[in-house]
Amino acid sequence: MNTIWVLLIVTSVLFAFLNGRLDEFTKAIFEGAKSAVEVSLFLLGIVSLWLGITKVLENSGVIQHLSGFFQYFVRRLFHNIPPEHPAITSITLNFLANLFGLGNAATPLGIKAMQDLKTLHPGGETITFEMMVFIVVNTASIQLIPFTVIGILSDYGSNNPSFIVLPTLLATFLSALFALGILFMARRIFK
Repeated sequence: MNTIWVLLIVTSVLFAFLNGRLDEFTKAIFEGAKSAVEVSLFLLGIVSLWLGITKVLENSGVIQHLSGFFQYFVRRLFHNIPPEHPAITSITLNFLANLFGLGNAATPLGIKAMQDLKTLHPGGETITFEMMVFIVVNTASIQLIPFTVIGILSDYGSNNPSFIVLPTLLATFLSALFALGILFMARRIFK
């Protein structure tokens, strides 16, 4: 990967030099770096806010209630998770973060969910079916309201940043449904 990046940078510098646009190239590099820092700080704020909210919700017991609400769905997908196991709470938190389009905040929650799922299979070095289902659903990341994307579109001056809601919901729901269908079909075929 490093070779590819070096090749892209060298090619860019070479073409900028040959076309006499080295000044514009240099300005573009600094503008890109500035934009990257601004977007990173913006996303850091969103992630910090969401993680703080989830911690408050977890400490107040609301997550247990939400976990109970989502338990039917989670239990249908994850047959071998015992009731009241911490993995259900971790999976619920991850699903909620993804549902609200906070993928960056969902990452640490997803790692925690995988660690909790690993406790159900402590001695094994292979991935369990529940872990596979979680990876598929987490990767599809069904989103009801993509707050991060709406925030970025708004930050960059979009006239209608919320236009992304319906296409995002459809795309993520259909991709999750399709991926789960393939996973369950593969399990039945290769069992």
